[in-house]
Amino acid sequence: MLLDTNSAASIAEMAALIRTEDSSLNTMQLTPVGAFQSRTVTLQTLMREVTESLAEAFRRRPAQDFPMLYFACGKARVGSTALSNLFGMTGMPSYYQPLKAMLRDAMVGQPLTPWIIPSTADQPNLFSKETIGPYVIAESLFNPLKLLIDAGYPPHRLHLIALDREPASALASWLDKLISRASENTLLAHYIIAALSAARVSSYARQQGVPVTHYVYEVSKEPIASVRVLFDRLGLSASFAEDAVTSWQQPGQEHGSNARVIFPSEAAIYKVPNLHTSDSAYRFQPRATGAVTSAQLELLERCGVNDVYRASVAACIGDLGLNAAASSRLFGERAGVAA
Repeated sequence: MLLDTNSAASIAEMAALIRTEDSSLNTMQLTPVGAFQSRTVTLQTLMREVTESLAEAFRRRPAQDFPMLYFACGKARVGSTALSNLFGMTGMPSYYQPLKAMLRDAMVGQPLTPWIIPSTADQPNLFSKETIGPYVIAESLFNPLKLLIDAGYPPHRLHLIALDREPASALASWLDKLISRASENTLLAHYIIAALSAARVSSYARQQGVPVTHYVYEVSKEPIASVRVLFDRLGLSASFAEDAVTSWQQPGQEHGSNARVIFPSEAAIYKVPNLHTSDSAYRFQPRATGAVTSAQLELLERCGVNDVYRASVAACIGDLGLNAAASSRLFGERAGVAA
């Protein structure tokens, strides 16, 4: 289908295709979008090109040489960068969306630089985060976990950390931080696509036998307790340190920094001023939602975005073993959590 970002009906039709995992999503023609995409191409072709590049680096490695990869994935603007910094502060190599960087190169016909991962002997554990969206349909639909598995990363060496964030807050962040790169209607449409696509990644992980832990941004309201439980769930209890949560600032530094976070090379168009907040600790950052209109909120409900979030919250409560009191404090009535 041809998505009309100015039409709520067209966006809802696209949302229905995503929820039913319609195969036409893989073969529809995606037309150029300014500096972000210079080719007319299908998602299927882009996924194949990235997979083939990754496979060049993976295919000669025995399964035991792949580190355990804790792979965080969600729609954009769900606190994933702060989580990357947190994992890096524990001493673990932490990668900043290496697969989406490859996809973006493919969209403009650039040669792909494969993600070269260290050997298990050098680094037994890795963290990587990928976000879905925001600027074009391809990066709002792609499944980064499928790229890894199709390229040969052993599923038993993967653990998906499924990220989410309260829908109105996340959309408000898109509209505030990304409006210099895309129109409001485009961001709204791509936000809905990305939110629904993120849920598909979790379903795919379960189909492939990859363990899934749901980690919803609102749990960072109680950061030490939530991160401790997350690390316990991941089997990383020995790597947990309160300082990695509370103290990112080194003597003589104005802001926390982390040399263990590994960034890809990306085009200047992706360098958005003030996209990420400098902070000295891992913590919840509230987002005002007053700028989100009632029509936009209605479309989130109509397209199933709120349903995805409610399912994420329920899964997060179960995965982290949150009791009723903690669930109510963190999520409240908006997520349908009873006190």
